[in-house]
Amino acid sequence: MKVEYDPKHDLLNLELLPGVEIVDSVEIDGIIFDYGKDRVIVSIEILDAGKRTKHSPLEQLEFTVTKSEG
Repeated sequence: MKVEYDPKHDLLNLELLPGVEIVDSVEIDGIIFDYGKDRVIVSIEILDAGKRTKHSPLEQLEFTVTKSEG
């Protein structure tokens, strides 16, 4: 997964499947969902990300991986 923030355009992009071709995009209230083949979510782009939060989006980034046993 790749997380990018463009402060000039105030865009936050969460690329979930790097290298997968985007075949469709849907925007819902300033959030763009990019889909690959078979409707898998390839990336999520948040427009006006800084305006939707109280701080810079990157200052709020916390990453945790939870693995289940078994």
